[in-house]
Amino acid sequence: MTIKRVSNPLAPAPGGAYSQAIAVNGFLYTSGMGPVDPATGDVVGDDIGGQTDQVMQNLQQLLEAEGLGFSDVVKATVHLQDVKRDFTGFNHAYKSFFTDGLPVRTTVGSTLLNILVEIDFVAAYPE
Repeated sequence: MTIKRVSNPLAPAPGGAYSQAIAVNGFLYTSGMGPVDPATGDVVGDDIGGQTDQVMQNLQQLLEAEGLGFSDVVKATVHLQDVKRDFTGFNHAYKSFFTDGLPVRTTVGSTLLNILVEIDFVAAYPE
């Protein structure tokens, strides 16, 4: 088994002791991405739609670093600061990035620090 650590300077740098993504056994596993501008390190968006757009753009950079796209995503885990308030707005922004079918998804409420949403992906490399 070969483990490849994947990074892309066009995605936010890790804020702690973790990799942006890891490729192993035909899958790419991303870390949780928040709505952070990779150039400035600042949180982008003051509502769930804007923050979700930024998170998805950050994840897109990690997918593209490996020649993958949203159609290769098989699993998403979503953490929302306030599920009841933000689910509809999040879901609207999220689904706009998927044009070739949706991955499976788990959405949970979490205590997040100064952000409204965090998402991680598992993507499958084409055979």
